Order: sequence, then structure tokens, then C-alpha cells
Amino acid sequence: MTTFEADPVPGQAPPPDSVSPRDSTPDAPTSIARLNQTIRGFIERWGSVWVEGEITSWNVRAGNVFARLKDVSSDAQISVSVWSSARARIPADLKVGDHVIACVKADYFVKAGNFSFVATSMRHVGLGEQLERLERLRAQLRAEGLFDPARKKPLPFLPRCIGLITGERSDAEKDVHRNAELRWPEVRFRTAYAAVQGDRCVPETLAALRRLDADPEVDVIIIARGGGDPQTLLGFSDERLVRAVAAAQTPIVSAIGHENDRPLLDDVADLRASTPTDAAKRVVPDVGEQRALVAQLRSRARTRLTQRVQHDIAQLEQLRTRPALRDPERIVRDRAQEVYLLTARGRDLLTRTLHTAQSRTAELRASLRALSPAATLARGYAIAHTDGGVILRDAASAPPGTRLVVTLDRGSVAAVSEGVLEAVDGATTAGPESVGGGE
Repeated sequence: MTTFEADPVPGQAPPPDSVSPRDSTPDAPTSIARLNQTIRGFIERWGSVWVEGEITSWNVRAGNVFARLKDVSSDAQISVSVWSSARARIPADLKVGDHVIACVKADYFVKAGNFSFVATSMRHVGLGEQLERLERLRAQLRAEGLFDPARKKPLPFLPRCIGLITGERSDAEKDVHRNAELRWPEVRFRTAYAAVQGDRCVPETLAALRRLDADPEVDVIIIARGGGDPQTLLGFSDERLVRAVAAAQTPIVSAIGHENDRPLLDDVADLRASTPTDAAKRVVPDVGEQRALVAQLRSRARTRLTQRVQHDIAQLEQLRTRPALRDPERIVRDRAQEVYLLTARGRDLLTRTLHTAQSRTAELRASLRALSPAATLARGYAIAHTDGGVILRDAASAPPGTRLVVTLDRGSVAAVSEGVLEAVDGATTAGPESVGGGE
């Protein structure tokens, strides 16, 4: 590039436009326009190059495409523009996550000082490394059962307190609060702020999740973000965060706010909401709808109760027409004679039993008296026994001098034996060993 420079006036600083960037000094600076023109002239000599990368952003505006390509082995990225005139030369199905090679030419916008690349051609290579890695992790987590609907916890009907993890002063926070309070004005929130993109996203979200999950008052947790391109949503597909959500005891609602791409958080969460607004509507019931439902249920209950009472009244009327209830004393009258006859039979049976028992008792009493020693004594007999209580049955058992007790019908007497009496002419006489008189 040829530059025409005027000769400087002695003792006067040359104008900035006349100073080459290479020759600039504190006393003779160059102009920004001159610098940008020099940079553009240098860049234009680079020509076109073919690069390989992964599409991390793909935005179409007014027929032009503004995208970003990421290096497949590092975090290096470039901005790429595809003008409408070149759109016909690239595949129409390109999207975020595609692995491509592109023919790009460096471009420097002099007015704004912006550096970018213009793509004139682009081809598919395959899935980008990040997308491929996410798909492998998705398959692994699915095989472990973390996406199984059976393990997902149901949301409470009316949570006492809602835990909210979102960016500070974000639109997602405002949407959740506004829509939840419109549906149920008394709803309470416990908000934990965390970065929703970048390197701090995963650790801060994990810390907020642990804090809210340990709070006994929090009944459900919403993780909300207002959408974004897949590159900024990578934190919500991090394996550490996904496993922490699966292990949480509190139901988790994912409200990342996107439709085209699903981070792994959507698959493992107990409920996926398309937007933060949708999350608020699905977590909090509508007070107007609930009042209408209560009124409907009350009406149904009133109708059912009225029908039941009317049915029971008809049943009672039917029972009252039966003979047993129309004249209840008839049953008593019919049974009175039977009760009288049974009572009379019982009385006769008891009387005969008593008479039989009395006769038997008298017979046993007479037999007992006939066999009793007292009856023998009453006829004049006596019983002699020694002081030791031994009854005498043989006179030889009472030698002379033996002290005896003679029991009579009435009373007893003491005696002393004088010996055995001898029998003379059929009568018994006292021998030398006769029994003495009573003492």
C-alpha cells in the first residue's frame, strides 16, 4: 500500500494523519483511522485459510449468519460471518454442535476496529467433540437409570416454601416470582444466587443446591435461567451437577428456558419446564382454579348428600309400613302365653325336684341314726375305754387297778377294774378280781 506524506513544517508537529504508525512518537502520534487502515492493509495480505472446529453459536439475522467456531482440542474460538451471498454454498442443516471445516478469510472493520473472519465455504465433518462427549455421558446416565421416570419424585400440591437457584437480578428470577405470586399470592421463596454460565456456574450451583436441599422448609427447588446458546448452557450438562440433582431428596424442577437443545439437567430433573414462567405455573397451583374446584366439589357433595338423605327417608317410610313396626306390641302378646307356659313348667319341675331331694334326705338321716353309737347308748348300753382312749372289747384287757372311763347315753363315769367276773348259773359274779365301783 502506497502512502503519500507531506513534508513537516520545522518547529510544528505534523498532523496525525500524516504520521505512519511505525514512526509514531509521543510528540507525533498517529491517528486511529491511520492505524486501522494499516492493520486492514496488513490483514488483507493473509488470504484465505481452511480451519477445523466445532460450531458453538449459530445466529441468523437478515439473511446473514453470525457464528463462532471452537477449536476441537482447546478452548480457542473465532468469530465467523457468513454473508447472504455465500449462504447458498454451505449446507442448510448446519447447527450448533456440528463439527465442520470452513474456508475463512480475515476481515478487519476499520470504523469499529473489530476483527473477524468471513466464511466462503463450510462442510460437515461430524459431531463436535463436546456434543459427542455429552451424548456419551447421556447414554451412560440413561443406562444407570438416572433418567427413569419411576425414580422421579412427585411435586407437592402446594409447597410451603420454594427454593430458587438462578442468577442475581436476572429476568428468570423476576419471571418465576411474578407468575408464582399471581397464581398464589402467599407463596414464599428462598433464593440462592449462582452464576448461570462460565467457570463459576457448576460450583456455585452445587453449593446452592446442597444448601436448599438441606433446608427442611423447602419443598421444591427450581433451577432457572433465561435460555442461551448451547455453549453457555454446558454447565447444566456437567456430570457433577447432574448426579447431585439425581441424589437430592427435594424434588428438582429444571427451567433453563430453551427448546432446541436439552442439557442433561432436563433429563435427570424430576420435572422439566420449558421456561421459568412455565416452571412457576407448574409448581404453584392457581388459587382461582382451586376455588372453582372447591366450589364444584362442594356442589357435588351437596347433591350426593341430598340424594342419600332422600333415599334413606324412603327406606324408613317403607320400614314403617311393615306389620312389626306398625304394631310392635303384637310380638309381645304372641309370646306372652308361651312365656307363661314355660314358666309354669319350670316351677313344677323345680317343686318335684325339691320334694324328691327332701325324701332322700330324710331316708339318709334315719339310716345314719340307726347306725350311730348314740342310738345304742340310748338303749342302756355303755362303752368302756382306758384313760388312753382305747375301747375295751375284752375283760382281760383291764387287769385289776386299771383306770377306766365308762361312757353312757348321758355323760361318763370313772371306774377302777377289780378283775374279771366269773359266770355262775348263767349270771356273772365278781371273783377275786372283780371290778370296783365308780369313783
